[in-house]
Amino acid sequence: MNDIKQRIAASFAAQGLMATLGAQLASVEDGEVRIELPFSRHLSQQQGFHHAGATTTILDNACGYAALTRAPAGCEVVTVEFKVNFVRPAIGERFVAIGRVQNAGRSLAVCSGEVLAHAGGAAKVVALMQATMAYVAA
Repeated sequence: MNDIKQRIAASFAAQGLMATLGAQLASVEDGEVRIELPFSRHLSQQQGFHHAGATTTILDNACGYAALTRAPAGCEVVTVEFKVNFVRPAIGERFVAIGRVQNAGRSLAVCSGEVLAHAGGAAKVVALMQATMAYVAA
């Protein structure tokens, strides 16, 4: 598992978008990855909420890296599709995207995920995702 953690950390560090957003890889476990993003007004929408694009981006990455923990040797992952439900305005001091593998086959992984908004010591779910990731040769 240490090899995959190092591989995911290196891949995450190479993503310019994650650096631009200010996202951090919080944890990598077998079948589960967490990505954290502090609130920034630069990532807000016109009403001051965390923008859906930033929320979706960290959640897609969390699901993709969760799938990578179960990928066959020599494979990377790419997103095939996802659906996101935004269940409340994204208001918080920081956001944590949690991606989990629900089923990993030979060529696809089905993942689910959620984004928690943390504020004042409480956390609320602001987004839910279902995603399909494909394993591709590295």
